[in-house]
Formats: sequence, C-alpha cells, structure tokens
Amino acid sequence: MRIIVIGAGAVGAACALALTEAGAEVVVIDRVGVAGETSSRCEGNILVSDKEPGAEALMAIEANRAWRELAERLDGDRVPGQPATEFEAKGGIVVAFDGGADALQRFADSQRGIGIRADVLDERALRAAEPHLAPDIALGVHYPDDAQVQPSLATQAMLARARHLGAQLRITEVTGAVVDADRVRGVLTPTGRIDADAVVNCAGPWAGDAAALFGSTLDIRPRRGTILVTAPMPQRVFHKVYDADYVGAVGSGDAALQTSTVVESTPGGTVLIGSSRERVGFSDEGLLEPLAEIAAKAARLFPFLRDTMLLRTYFGFRPYAPDHLPAIGPDARIAGLFHAAGHEGAGIGLAPTTGALIAHAVLGAEAPLDPRPFLPARAGLQGVAA
Repeated sequence: MRIIVIGAGAVGAACALALTEAGAEVVVIDRVGVAGETSSRCEGNILVSDKEPGAEALMAIEANRAWRELAERLDGDRVPGQPATEFEAKGGIVVAFDGGADALQRFADSQRGIGIRADVLDERALRAAEPHLAPDIALGVHYPDDAQVQPSLATQAMLARARHLGAQLRITEVTGAVVDADRVRGVLTPTGRIDADAVVNCAGPWAGDAAALFGSTLDIRPRRGTILVTAPMPQRVFHKVYDADYVGAVGSGDAALQTSTVVESTPGGTVLIGSSRERVGFSDEGLLEPLAEIAAKAARLFPFLRDTMLLRTYFGFRPYAPDHLPAIGPDARIAGLFHAAGHEGAGIGLAPTTGALIAHAVLGAEAPLDPRPFLPARAGLQGVAA
C-alpha cells in the first residue's frame, strides 16, 4: 500500500515512521523540509502535568510511555545521519502563588485519579528541587514523568529512521488532489502527479487548507506562540517549571493574547522562556506585547532572570482545534484521506501515539488506546453530525 504523508513536522515524521514500520510504502511531502515550521519553533514538551482528566490526558500518559521507548530506540541504535533526540526525563514542577494554591491542589488530585503521578512538595523539598525560585511561591507539585526532547532533532531522528526503512522524502508543495468518486487517488505537485492509495494530512496549522484541496473541511486554525531564549549560563533551573496559569491558557478557547510562565534549561545551557497563545491568523506583527509579558512573568518566578541577557526570540503557529482535541483518523467525506492535526502545543509530546493511531486507522494495526474521541468526524470539526 502506498501512502502519502503531507507534512514533515513531528506528527508527520511519527506517522511516516509508524506506517513504514507497519509495512507500507510511504512518501513524505513537505514544502520547506523536515521540521521547517511549527516543530522547529516550540519547546519539545512531553507533558502529562498540563492535562486535565479526559481523552487527551489518557493519550498523553500513553505517549509519555511511548516516547521513552522510542527515544531509547532512536538514540541507542542511530543510523547514519540520524541525530539524537536529546530526550530528557527531567520531570516538571508546577507552582502557584498565593490565591492559586487551592486550585492547583484540586487539579493535581483529579490527575492522580487517572494515574498521573503528582507529588505535592513541602517548602523544604521545593527549595531543594529549585533553589532559585521566588520566595513567595505558595505551592509546588512535582510531576516526575514530564520530559522533553529537542524538537527539530527528534523530528529529524524519526524521519531518518523511516527513510532508513524505505520511506521517501520529497521537498515540494502539494498543489492539488486527485480524487475519483470521493476516493483519494493521489496528489498534484509542481513537478507532477504522485499516485497513492491513501493520504495522511499532517499539515499542522495548514491542515484545513490541505483538507480543502481534497474537497473536504477540517476546522484547524493557527494559534501563535512566542518564546525567549537566554544566553548560555550555569544551570539554575533543574526541571520544567511553570506557573499553574499555564494549564488554564492551554485549555482556553479565547482568541485574545494569553501569557503564562514556563521556564526550563536546555543541555546547551540556554534557558527557554514561554509561553503565549493568541489567534491572529498567520500574522507576524505585534510580537512585542507577548514577549514583554512573558519576560515579566518569568522574572517574577525566577528573579535571577531579571539580569540575564537574551540571545534571541522566536515564534511559531500551532494547530488549534476548537474543542482542544487533535483530529486523528479517517476523513468524514473522502475515502482514503486521513488527518493527524490539531494538537496545538502538544504535538511533539503526542507524536508517537498519533503515529500509532494513524497506523491503526490506515492499516488496521493495533490501536494503543480508544481512537474514537479523536476522530475528525466528531461534531463541528468537519461540519457533519457526530
């Protein structure tokens, strides 16, 4: 079976790898290259700490397990030209200032009910874990299973392994679709037609545009996020640390600017500081306000950051689904068209399980969890009844 994967970001690379390992002939198409867009403009989060109980939290738990196995496999047995993922199982700490401690405690209690490890830290344990935190933190909760990869490298590693197993990569644009009697037959590119038995739409924030090429719809929208990067320094942040406000921002449907504090060190000594969310289309204007808010909030969390030099800033567009669940599975209208998009800021973390769900949907491979909550045909996402 020949399958085209549109998009060479983390989700596309994970789908290509899962499909190739399941025996399919895979062609990955991307207009700019591997991890050229969203997957190179994010933090590489593999989180369970920000997920409230529900379908996405269960997927995050499974994906956390899958990433540990996948990273060990990719890093331990690298093929020529395949980079390391820089997987770090460093854990996360969510903190709350006065006024937010009770809500954070209740949230952690609810997560423990579905199997997420969330350990409340007393004052001494919190200071031992993160000695440079602001003194007025009221509560800290440790999530030992939170992890991180270097997103560009991890994406390259997945796709390099898929190519080693026979997948092809073509740097070109999909300009049209070949559909006959509501069934996919291939895609059109500037250099010609590529035939296929199935197509997987992993176009991230552009997934709605990709669906339209096939005569379908998919309500995925861009949501812009910004990140600051400090100059390298001796390590002073030892976990992924974020304010509990981040959980609310992740789950919000508000189009207006929302910022929350996320701070973490990288193996290279820099500190990544986020995060912001706003729906402004694909605009690159008005970046100063979110960057200023992020910097101020981060300095409140870690006061030493006030005197730290910034190396650079960057922004990217995340694929936002209105109900905050990714769309994974068959299209509601066009046979042979599948979608894997709408993960917003969780695409890196959910990538390997997304690939497994796509292999299930396309090839009938075993599903790692119930795929039904993520089906694109759910009410509203494709303009059809559930």
